[in-house]
Amino acid sequence: MSYSDWMSQLPAKLHTTPLYKLAIPGSHDSMSYDLDVNSRIIEPNGLKRFSRIYCLRKIVHTWASTQEVSITEQLNAGVRYFDLRIARKPKDTDPTRLYFHHGLYTQTDVETVLREINMWAESHPKEILILSLSHFEGFDQTISAQLHSHLIRFITNLFGAKLMLNTDTPTLKTCWNQGKNIIVSYDHLAFHQPLIWRKIKYYYGNSMDRAKIIAKLSQDLEKEKSPHYFFVCGLNPTLPHNSSILKYVLRFCDNFTNVVRRGLPKMLRWVQRQYDKTPMNIIASDVVTRNDFVATVVKLNLKSVKGR
Repeated sequence: MSYSDWMSQLPAKLHTTPLYKLAIPGSHDSMSYDLDVNSRIIEPNGLKRFSRIYCLRKIVHTWASTQEVSITEQLNAGVRYFDLRIARKPKDTDPTRLYFHHGLYTQTDVETVLREINMWAESHPKEILILSLSHFEGFDQTISAQLHSHLIRFITNLFGAKLMLNTDTPTLKTCWNQGKNIIVSYDHLAFHQPLIWRKIKYYYGNSMDRAKIIAKLSQDLEKEKSPHYFFVCGLNPTLPHNSSILKYVLRFCDNFTNVVRRGLPKMLRWVQRQYDKTPMNIIASDVVTRNDFVATVVKLNLKSVKGR
């Protein structure tokens, strides 16, 4: 079954449900499929000074790549929330050119990817996309305001009438009636405006241990018993920030996506159980085209209709 237009195919009962009460599949570190092994290392901080060592950059690339397919392929697969981490390369000759990052910079710049998303949104007007922009690495104090202003201006000009006002309580029906299908969340208070939404809370387990991830998420989701805004349940494991990271990255026959793929079926079984206990809105994962991730999340909405 195709999930490229799953929102338009939901039962009519869900068309007036606030979007923050729907189960929406999302991708964690959405652009990490595009990381540039030839770029300098951005994180972890302890490795920055060793950026010239290719084999080290290769290890970072192997363990920072959380997605396997392009943004358009993720969209076609049914993903509707995107975790977009913005960065500026130091000494870039273009003063406003930006990239994405996760350990390394991406090969493709931000404006190119946003245009790709815009093209997809134009051809799928009933699919509502949520773009979460954050981190803003390399936005030095002297140029930060200029970069933010340029990026927001580009976003509003590019998406134009497709942008949903942040004063609304969006439902599928209100979005469709107004011809809107893009919501932009921006993690910087100083630059919020009517077309730019505030930060979306991202809950995650901060561990590589699936049991610990599940325990932490179960506890966090108790806070969202009566949601009035979007929130993310991140299924993604997180590498440690201390020396214990070595027991993972020195497995030369393994990589991060394999680790996720081995654990994702168990995480999805937990999602199905947890959905009966606490509200779940955006559910984000790595390797979003694997293990029926999108299908599992979308079908939760049908579960809620039956429960009414």
